[in-house]
Amino acid sequence: MESVYLLIPVSVILVFGIAFAFWWSVRSGQFDDLEGPGFRVLMDDDQPKETEKPLETNKSENV
Repeated sequence: MESVYLLIPVSVILVFGIAFAFWWSVRSGQFDDLEGPGFRVLMDDDQPKETEKPLETNKSENV
């Protein structure tokens, strides 16, 4: 019975902590776009390097 005196306040504090974390995440926009991050993983945003040039054959004047 004595452990109940400890467990009830701890569980109430835990519930308020979880409720505060959920409230903060909703207010900060964590749930605004649920599908966008999943699609962003699939998008290919690799750009070819602009510094690389194709190899050119050496055209000399002996043609």
